[in-house]
Amino acid sequence: MGQRSADEDPSEVAGGPDPLTGNGGEVRPAAAARRFIRALPSLAIVGGVVFDLATPASFTAAPMFSAAPLIAAPFFSLRTTLFTGIAAVMAGVGLHLYNRTTTDVPALTETLTVLTVSALALLINRVVRRSGERLASARVIAEAAQRAVLPAPAERIGGLQIAARYEAAQADAFIGGDLFAVQDTPYGVRLVVGDVRGKGLDAVEVVAILLGAFREAAEQESTLEGVAQRLERALAREGTRRDDLDAFEGFTTAVLAEIPRGGGVVRVVNRGHPEPLLLHADGALEMLEPSDPALPLGMGALGSWPDRADEAPYPPGATLLLYTDGLSEARDAAGEFYDPAVRLAGRIFPGPGALLNALVDDVRRYTGGGSTDDMALLAVSRPGQRQPERRTTMPVVGGSGP
Repeated sequence: MGQRSADEDPSEVAGGPDPLTGNGGEVRPAAAARRFIRALPSLAIVGGVVFDLATPASFTAAPMFSAAPLIAAPFFSLRTTLFTGIAAVMAGVGLHLYNRTTTDVPALTETLTVLTVSALALLINRVVRRSGERLASARVIAEAAQRAVLPAPAERIGGLQIAARYEAAQADAFIGGDLFAVQDTPYGVRLVVGDVRGKGLDAVEVVAILLGAFREAAEQESTLEGVAQRLERALAREGTRRDDLDAFEGFTTAVLAEIPRGGGVVRVVNRGHPEPLLLHADGALEMLEPSDPALPLGMGALGSWPDRADEAPYPPGATLLLYTDGLSEARDAAGEFYDPAVRLAGRIFPGPGALLNALVDDVRRYTGGGSTDDMALLAVSRPGQRQPERRTTMPVVGGSGP
């Protein structure tokens, strides 16, 4: 859904220059840990042999031989676990033959123990593999649900270049309360980015309701203010059918934007959402603050006033960036918030996709990979000609992650 292909395998070396700092890649700690784990079964067997040969006969290496297949079980295939168990048993038997203790009762007990543990390791491997298959199946279902609820927009819509990203705070999570949508309408290209209060399936349900209402309203309403009111009414209807706390406290922050064809302007209605950023072709940055602050969607009962769209120039080569507070409320190790306006000021990117890739990588580095909230990003570029040379590096400003 507008995301890059899966992140690099942590077992690989992060080669090449860093996309933001320009520093050379370094071996990731996870890669070294993974190589160590892969070597552990062999090290346990070799270490057991060395220990047995270097110690008196009263000492036994059976625990090390038993540990080898148990270590292999959750990390390797069934065949590798089987071969590890066979190697452990053969190593123990070979040592007893070398020491001429094959027929001793302790030797027989040790061999039987290693055999039993090896069989148990095969059972553990099978259970782990089945659990992994179920997890993979659930992952596929989650991906399909995400594509259905939050489909990736096309790369070009209405003559504009589009890129979208959804970054979940939890690993392997796909769907949350953040949303985005882009639609080409008779009134121009219309966009929405929002953040539903709450988490879990209830938030996903509200996301589906809002996106459905937006797609319908974007085609039918002649003004962006009318689209916002349709979303307000959709949430009001949703609230009346709920009998829990969300019926009284549910709300969604959202920002809607409209880019008329050939108009060179962008109109924005902000309902309690972080302000969009407009990145110009020369690196200048503009924050599109609302002239009249408004309450989030779903809180219309607390006050009634008309929505007013703010209009700003949208020249060729400029990129409009909309995001949820998972970006602006990301924190570094010192607790300082991430400021996208400061981090992006003066930067120029070759396109909206490159902007989002660099932004996500910068946030990960800033937070040390410890983001606590989902993050939805939507970037829309108006193509321009004879633009300056693109620079993708970001300055080190304020706090930075470890």
